[in-house]
Amino acid sequence: MSRPTLEVADIVRRTGNRFWERQQSHLAWPHRKVLDAIVRCRTAALGGHLDQCVRCGHQAISFNSCRNRHCPKCQGNARAKWLAARSAELLPVPYFHVVFTLPHELSALVLQNKRLLYDLLYRASAATMLELARDPKHLGADIGFLGVLHTWGQNLEHHPHVHYIVPAGGLAPDGSRWIDSSRRFFLPVKALSRRFRRRFRMGLGELFEQNRLQFHGSLEQLASPGAFSHLLSELGQKDWVVYAKPPFGGAEHVLNYLARYTHRVAISNHRLVAFENDRVSFRWRDYAHGGKQKVMTLSSDEFLRRFLIHILPGGLVRIRHFGLFANRRRTPSLLRCRALLGTAACVDPPEPPSLRCPACSGIMVVVERLTRGQVYFRASPTPSQPRRSADDSS
Repeated sequence: MSRPTLEVADIVRRTGNRFWERQQSHLAWPHRKVLDAIVRCRTAALGGHLDQCVRCGHQAISFNSCRNRHCPKCQGNARAKWLAARSAELLPVPYFHVVFTLPHELSALVLQNKRLLYDLLYRASAATMLELARDPKHLGADIGFLGVLHTWGQNLEHHPHVHYIVPAGGLAPDGSRWIDSSRRFFLPVKALSRRFRRRFRMGLGELFEQNRLQFHGSLEQLASPGAFSHLLSELGQKDWVVYAKPPFGGAEHVLNYLARYTHRVAISNHRLVAFENDRVSFRWRDYAHGGKQKVMTLSSDEFLRRFLIHILPGGLVRIRHFGLFANRRRTPSLLRCRALLGTAACVDPPEPPSLRCPACSGIMVVVERLTRGQVYFRASPTPSQPRRSADDSS
């Protein structure tokens, strides 16, 4: 994929300080830290390394990445390494994609209680799948799956949901056999929706009773037991959205599919169209109208505001494993599943990305690490055209 001509970093450089001055009363230090990291990423400010082609000996300087998980340029290498590790865990069965979404009425409350309510979203949705799968009326098996938390919609508005990738089947409760699910149908989405709604509302009520929720600004009225009870009642009358996509085929397809959902940020640089007259234009898909691709234009302040509402609390894990694939039981569970499925093979892991020589397309390897000062005093690319690092997300 070609290098984008416009990046989020360009917008932050030109308007970030002004935005911070105007909005800092509504922002926190982690927001500033992300903005600073994006601006410095792949610049001499972070130092760099001298690369040399193993074929022709060509040398060039590459700037270091910020490695912030919210930076649009820093996820490619992390994604490749993660997918390589996950490839060894894939089973030779079809996989389903299930999505749990919180109703928009909860958006403001979630934004004020990100750590608690994103965690509750995970716990409630995962427990729902595990419970329903164990029910003999449905699958009657123990299942394993991984989830990826996303908090955005295509228009950058707050839209918290979890993507789950789950094999089409599971282990019998006594571990004696593998139980296949239907290749067309995994678990009933209406039953998933009802149980998910019940579990989340129950967990939300418990957090309120424990006085662990925060209510600021327009939400202060919800701090009274009567108002909060009314909110829970209204949420109980809504249909909560759970979506199960049709299954997709073998392990290679699973890896390609995972690559679309893991290590993503709210918007990639390649979706940016223009930044003119203090207004940012970007491409988005309007799924409410058939997924038609459109262009949205926002003021730079509104664009940055929407970008920053998706900054996750420090230490919050956004990719999690459950059931058979939970960290403490993953290895023995996978061995048992493969034995019952009659296979020990796994898909070959994807090759990690490599920086290529501009002269002969050979592989560039690091021959020297450079400090910030060393980068400034050596020949380096112009600031407008820094060399791509091996972990460029594009």
